[in-house]
Amino acid sequence: MPGVLSVVGTPIGNLEDASPRVRRVLGEADVVLCEDTRVTGRLLSALGLRARLERCDENVMERRVASVLERLAAGERVAFVSDAGMPGVSDPGQRLVDAALDAGTRVEVVPGPSAVTCALVASGLASEHFFFEGFLPRRRGAQLARLGELAAVPGTLVVYESPRRVAETLANVAEVMGGRRVALVRELTKLHEEVVRGEASELAAEVAERGEVRGECVIVIAAPGSEELAARRAAASGPERSLEEEIAAGLAAGEPKSALAKRLARTFGLPRAEVYDAVVSAAG
Repeated sequence: MPGVLSVVGTPIGNLEDASPRVRRVLGEADVVLCEDTRVTGRLLSALGLRARLERCDENVMERRVASVLERLAAGERVAFVSDAGMPGVSDPGQRLVDAALDAGTRVEVVPGPSAVTCALVASGLASEHFFFEGFLPRRRGAQLARLGELAAVPGTLVVYESPRRVAETLANVAEVMGGRRVALVRELTKLHEEVVRGEASELAAEVAERGEVRGECVIVIAAPGSEELAARRAAASGPERSLEEEIAAGLAAGEPKSALAKRLARTFGLPRAEVYDAVVSAAG
């Protein structure tokens, strides 16, 4: 009998979210591959299950794929879980699923909670179109550059972040997309689940004032309005005049420095503070 790879979604905080099917598949598996055997061991114990656990995280995935395929070919039932949520989404499990499908092995998905969709719904922001980024680069320069690229995406943005870095990341979001509505969603499905919303700059200030933030965080950023999107697309295709020429023209027309900086920051896809400094310098 051919084997099957079961990709199993597990609770992201509330054990009651483990479905009967999740319990059955984990209980029937010959082996459960997981990121951390201690974390998954506690989950199985809470569910009243016993199973053989083997580590299969991003550090060992590449060298484990071949042996897992051999076991599947021998008819074993292999379950794959992450520490929490749906494996394969911003997760090394995608490589295992890809290899199993290429080998002609049966793959089944056992749905479970996902922080991406839970946060999107909890944010209350429009979700007709959305883009999941995962984790942003940690270095400020690289993060600002990536946020500048994401600012032109015509949809709501979903970003994972550590509680230790969330205040700094929100400040960078405010610098690049200051007028956008943003929601910080933390402790999803847990007792202290919280959603805090506001304009990017306001939310960044509020979270900075809190000091310590606890629990895994998801940042949801509203999609750009039609004017902002048009301006960013124009900037991406290259403005007809340079930033310096646009500043000079705006000042000559009597446009207020702050308004000019805001407009040109959108047009050129640059941080508003950087453009404002250039405006002030040009004004003398």
